[in-house]
Amino acid sequence: MASEHDDSALGAELPPNAAFVISVAARLVGLHEQTLRYYERAGLVEPARSKGRIRLYSLHDLERVRQIRRLTDEMGVNLAGVEVIMRLTDRIRALEEHINELEAEVRRVRATSARANRGTETWT
Repeated sequence: MASEHDDSALGAELPPNAAFVISVAARLVGLHEQTLRYYERAGLVEPARSKGRIRLYSLHDLERVRQIRRLTDEMGVNLAGVEVIMRLTDRIRALEEHINELEAEVRRVRATSARANRGTETWT
């Protein structure tokens, strides 16, 4: 699986906003262009579109396609199962981000409260 290693090295060398037309994206993930179109029709991946309506696959899209391929090829999951797994994975990521935001807010409030309490200490 040298190509997976090469792909991740490629991603490390590219800017985070890199975008690829479907022919390049298909080569990078080792799939046929029709397979990428099918994944899009199934709602598994949503590449951006240029003003001319050309599909533009981001690094995130390519990683998502690699995940779909791992699930189908290595784990034998059908596309209906992949859809459920990907939707749940997306939801978990969103919830984790929300938890991180809430934890940061709690830390901020606690720090503010601690500073305020230091200024209002009473002497007995």
